[in-house]
Amino acid sequence: MRATLAPDLSITATPPPDPTGLPKARHGWRDYALALACCWSSTYPLTKIGIGSIPPVTFISARSLIAASLLLLILRARGIRIPTDAKAWKLFAQQQTINSTIPFLMITWAQQYVPASSTVVLASTTPIFAFLITRVITQHEPATLLKLAGAFLGLAGTAVIIGLDALQGLGGNILAEMVILLATISFASATIFGLRLSDYDPMVVAAGSLLFGGLILLPASLIVDHPWTLRPSLQALIAVFTMGILSSAIGLMLFYMCLMRLGTLTTNAQGYLRIPIGVGLSVLLLGETVPSNLALGLLLVMVGVAAMTVPSGGYAQTINRFRARMMDRKPGPAAGE
Repeated sequence: MRATLAPDLSITATPPPDPTGLPKARHGWRDYALALACCWSSTYPLTKIGIGSIPPVTFISARSLIAASLLLLILRARGIRIPTDAKAWKLFAQQQTINSTIPFLMITWAQQYVPASSTVVLASTTPIFAFLITRVITQHEPATLLKLAGAFLGLAGTAVIIGLDALQGLGGNILAEMVILLATISFASATIFGLRLSDYDPMVVAAGSLLFGGLILLPASLIVDHPWTLRPSLQALIAVFTMGILSSAIGLMLFYMCLMRLGTLTTNAQGYLRIPIGVGLSVLLLGETVPSNLALGLLLVMVGVAAMTVPSGGYAQTINRFRARMMDRKPGPAAGE
């Protein structure tokens, strides 16, 4: 698996002239990553709206089952069947547990105490934790010093957000913010272990995972929340259906498409893209203001993740171009090019 991912990452990172479809891969990275960032940026503002009148467990179960139903209908139209063997469902169950069920339960609970804009920034640190896990534990992809510096910058931004909030609220939101960070580590692990699913169609993986996640939470929803007694608002119902279709169904399918094509660290770059989109949506949909500490943390996180996701040859090419220009300027008369 590692051997198959390495060529994809190098194709995306370096643009040497090659007739095998390099421009296509590069174009696909922009399209898929931007689409994924847009889908997942809406998650936290919509969750904030939904949990106003729908309990977290019921909310997550409902959106997962809505998403799974949509994907299963599309798969049926495409003539593709969901695998029935135990090995496939074991992988789907493991992946859904660390990529959605546990982290989204944690985040949904935490969002009762943390503004959606802060949640977006904290959850967008996934690339940083993915880099650290890759560098220290799995070492399945190259991790450069520039990416290491980016990881520390991003962590510094996270510390600024949490640290200054502690001074303002005497630790009132610190537990919730730490829970979001733990969920983010779970997301990061999922982008690494999700590589085991490369033999399956991304839509099949998304459908199977979401179906498992929705069904595993359904008994808890029925026993604890008694959903038939709930009186959700129209806005909450719109939020759960929108999240089911946009964030869960389309978003998770795009996530596995990117993961299979681009690998762990490059896929996680969409976390950088969804920070400004998510914060903007929180301001537009919820009327939230961006406090000064959030803005500073946002800046550090964006710089850190941007540095961490620079393609392998991108930094070296920039330095080489700069050196070439300097060499051209040194001998004054020879300015031909």
